[in-house]
Amino acid sequence: MNYYSLNKTAPNVTFREATIKGQAPDKGLYFPESIPAVDPFIIKSINDVSKEELAFKIMQPYIGNEIDDESLHRIVSETINFPFPLISVTENIYSLELFHGPTLAFKDVGARFMSRCLGYFSQQQKNKITVLVATSGDTGGAVANGFLGVDGVDVIILYPSGKVSPVQELQLTTCGQNITALEVNGSFDDCQSMVKDAFMDAALNKKFQLTSANSINVARWLPQQLYYFFAYQQWKEKDEPPVISVPSGNFGNICAGLLAHISGLPVKHFIAACNVNDSVPEYLRNGNYQSKTAVPTISNAMDVGNPSNFVRVLELFQHNYQNITEKISGFTVSDDITRQTIAGVYQQRNYTLDPHGAVAYYALEQYLQQHPQQKGIFLETAHPVKFPGTVEAITGKKIKLPDSAVYLFEKEKRSIQMNNSFEDFKEWLLNK
Repeated sequence: MNYYSLNKTAPNVTFREATIKGQAPDKGLYFPESIPAVDPFIIKSINDVSKEELAFKIMQPYIGNEIDDESLHRIVSETINFPFPLISVTENIYSLELFHGPTLAFKDVGARFMSRCLGYFSQQQKNKITVLVATSGDTGGAVANGFLGVDGVDVIILYPSGKVSPVQELQLTTCGQNITALEVNGSFDDCQSMVKDAFMDAALNKKFQLTSANSINVARWLPQQLYYFFAYQQWKEKDEPPVISVPSGNFGNICAGLLAHISGLPVKHFIAACNVNDSVPEYLRNGNYQSKTAVPTISNAMDVGNPSNFVRVLELFQHNYQNITEKISGFTVSDDITRQTIAGVYQQRNYTLDPHGAVAYYALEQYLQQHPQQKGIFLETAHPVKFPGTVEAITGKKIKLPDSAVYLFEKEKRSIQMNNSFEDFKEWLLNK
């Protein structure tokens, strides 16, 4: 499998090259030359296939011979060695809980897969790989955990000061070793812009072997398909595929779900559930896409005004607006409605949503009111404990800290203050 740049002016590359480069020289995102079709027998007998074997069969065509089968089996097994339970919340609405990994967020899957791929590839080259990653919350912790102690790889995480939760901040600032956290005085879009500019800078590329661990990297993006397949494994009504509502910020997650569907996974419809940062829902309503300045919300990981992965969604549908809107609906959900949803579901269903899951739940609920014969799944992408100030104020109940996160509050935060200036970032890197 080779990958091409969506800007169409850079050479095609292998999976290995796409993973190490992160982004193409022409600033385009890499995209697979073809979408592998999943064997229909696998879909038909999906309940008889182990998670590990299913993950291997889904991922292998995207990697080809860049990783030997034995190593890829090990990589996918280590990537998904935690539960992905599908929980009934109402008669028609189910929660796919993606927060049972080591950093309590869905991004553990992509980060663990990518870190193990880069660890494999780093054995084949002399130069150390430097991973640059911008985070609006969960990516940083997942990447820090996934890459901690990986030989031949340094990780630099940029996050917006004061705009991530206490648990999120501790997860990305307390690792040490090969992980460095930069606390940027600005927004997530500022952090993402600084990372993108670094990849295009000649002086930095001369000194460092740079790559990105954001979902622009194919090794972060592609494995997110897996939990859509795991959801279908647990879906009881195979003859009636689910509607799937995805809390969407940078659009890597929903794009991976769409990729899984196009490759053969049965899904009735997708919902792009956004907060007030709704560039894509507006496009879905009127056909005009316009990036916006990000607005802070209580679902902070979705505070993205110009989602990088939306170009991949467009590519999946050959930029055909009618085909896109037949498969995807967009919803815009305010903070007030998000709070009301958290409160209502907790009081009526005794289920605690995090703010991002609440956005997806509300959007799915609204959609099903218009399509009462259908049933759906929303993605609960982070543990509510990551947003204690918001969730506890709404429910009136203290969230129990999972045992896997208790140790964080015994560690010291270590971050480097940074202005939201690429020149300052560049100078720091060159003098690092």
